[in-house]
Amino acid sequence: MLASVRSVADLAAAHAQGHQVKFLFFWGHQPERGGGVGAGCLSQWWPAPFIADDMRFATAEHYMMWRKATLFGDRAIAEQILAAPHPHAAKVLGGRVAGFDQQTWSEHRFAIVVAGNLAKFDQHPALRAFLLATGPRVLVEASPVDRIWGIGLNRDDPAAGDPGCWRGLNLLGFALMQVRELLEDQGRQGTVPA
Repeated sequence: MLASVRSVADLAAAHAQGHQVKFLFFWGHQPERGGGVGAGCLSQWWPAPFIADDMRFATAEHYMMWRKATLFGDRAIAEQILAAPHPHAAKVLGGRVAGFDQQTWSEHRFAIVVAGNLAKFDQHPALRAFLLATGPRVLVEASPVDRIWGIGLNRDDPAAGDPGCWRGLNLLGFALMQVRELLEDQGRQGTVPA
């Protein structure tokens, strides 16, 4: 039941009904001590270059911002995003997309992030293994500053353990859960993503 949850409202309802919920909180894009893969790989800013839409992207953030620019037909910004040296620079450029419309973006952003992360995790076996090993846990971007992609709370905040108290939508967490489900399905079917 929890594997298919795609909104804070649905998760809060399941939690309130007594469903056992195990969270995996993440925020930041740093490797584990010793350089291993850990929860930091769930970040949009994790450096894991991948190919999608016949283009090379340095991070999932680059992909999201590039797709945002192409969605609104801003080819100049899209090219700058591809060349951006850091995901923060890509994000800043994404904020300058000409012709941006919030409603249109809201309709497309989730699918865009799913597509980028599916490519990222599928093309990096260690990252894929980490994501699949999260099992049925609810993935939660515990960003105290992001109320769209995160929960608007730090993992240490007592309210972080209760989805009914979250201040954000956790769209990144839900997108990653969908990617995990797609990768699990591909593993069961022995298929390769398109």
